[in-house]
Amino acid sequence: MSETQSSPVEVTGARSFVRRRPVAAFVALAFALSWGFWLLLYLTSSPVMFFLGALGPAMAAAIVAWQVGTLQPWLGRVLRWRVSPWFYLFAFGFPVLLYGVSNAILAVFGAQPDLSLLGQRLPAYAVTWVAAFFMGGLEEPGWRGFALPRLEQRYTPVRATLLLGVVWGLWHLPVEPLAIVVTVPLAFFYTWLFNRTGSALLCVLLHASITPAQEHLSLVADSPVVDLTIGVTLIAAAIGFVVATRGRLGLPDGGIGNDPAVPAGPPVTDNQRSRS
Repeated sequence: MSETQSSPVEVTGARSFVRRRPVAAFVALAFALSWGFWLLLYLTSSPVMFFLGALGPAMAAAIVAWQVGTLQPWLGRVLRWRVSPWFYLFAFGFPVLLYGVSNAILAVFGAQPDLSLLGQRLPAYAVTWVAAFFMGGLEEPGWRGFALPRLEQRYTPVRATLLLGVVWGLWHLPVEPLAIVVTVPLAFFYTWLFNRTGSALLCVLLHASITPAQEHLSLVADSPVVDLTIGVTLIAAAIGFVVATRGRLGLPDGGIGNDPAVPAGPPVTDNQRSRS
């Protein structure tokens, strides 16, 4: 059989895999696109390659959603903005609260947070927020807008979040080798926000808010103790979300964000919670 004759069979096989395993296809394509662009970043030092790499998950989600016939519902989740103002407050304010708690804990144990730094860092915070929106936040149409609701159809919210947090961290390897240390606990906050709103856009805003908080809201000199305190605060907050929601992480019985296009997934039994 000639190459031209075999290619339609290969295409059909690829499409069949995408339709049968959309999450696996999305992850493979997101890694291939992003790591490919980031390889070009190292070869060319072009910031455009970094930006294109950051768009890898969104591009992969769009391609796979189109292939499986769910492009319109996916776009609806990406563009959904009509949610309660309280969720906007969470997206913008929760990272500030996390780092406020970290600074308070450090102060209790003898550190001296320099509050005067806040005024100096506000302009940098704003600039970093805008950069993070485009250089990181636009990942979210892939991770939360596409992968999370499908994982929650198969796994409990806790397991789905842990799995996605690990994949998300591994995806960062070429540019942030230790990202997995923070992506796993952070993933729980994104899951809760997405489950409550059905909006990947709100997750974009949360992502854009977390990065400047990480860079500018630690008000003591950097040290292993400071890093440990911030890490413990993130993990404790993630555990708090799991406990407070009894493992559901905001996933209602009627569907994600009351969106009938996104199934709520299997009920979470007590045995499943204990295993999660």
